[in-house]
Amino acid sequence: MQADFWHEKWASNQIGFHQPEANPYLQRYWPQLALTPSARVLVPLCGKSLDLLWLAGQGHQVLGVELSDRAVEGFFDEHRIVPQISEEGDFKVYRSDAIELWCGDFFALTAQEAAGCTALYDRAALIALPAPMRERYAAHLQQILAPGVQGLLITLDYPQAQMPGPPFAVDDQEVQRLFSKGWQVKSLEEQDVLAESPRFSDAGVTSLVERVYRLSSR
Repeated sequence: MQADFWHEKWASNQIGFHQPEANPYLQRYWPQLALTPSARVLVPLCGKSLDLLWLAGQGHQVLGVELSDRAVEGFFDEHRIVPQISEEGDFKVYRSDAIELWCGDFFALTAQEAAGCTALYDRAALIALPAPMRERYAAHLQQILAPGVQGLLITLDYPQAQMPGPPFAVDDQEVQRLFSKGWQVKSLEEQDVLAESPRFSDAGVTSLVERVYRLSSR
């Protein structure tokens, strides 16, 4: 999946993955991570998610990474925030108080740039990627994050043959396999959400399950 795919999605406003409020799983389970209020949180493929504001509201320093400049600029415009903008390495960086959004390719993010991140939040990153890139994504997280990182991962699982991604179907077996080497994985919740997801049911999908995991890097 190439960068042009996502740029076109944002340009045409095909952003069904964007939620109009902070994610309920985030609000329910984040306190269980028992992080210090000032913890720095890495949010890969963050879009213009309201989850960024929620995390900052908990006192965290938020490092979001997003490919689309339209998404990053939309985040600040919609919340009437004027960020400071700089060029750092392969990224254009937008900063305002507790939130910094790095616009560029997540796979170009280095361990040095992610230094200090003690938490990870993934609601729409893993499921946005086709299988080969999911392998690369999990490996890259392990390369750039230090041991002891606590995180939440939210996935979707459905019969992939019934609808093309993204979002892609990622089952429990794949999550366990992808993160088995560098992470402790704990399942927190599993919900059938097909009735609440007309896009999927209208496409003929017969089963749609959301799963929430706690991740702890070793």
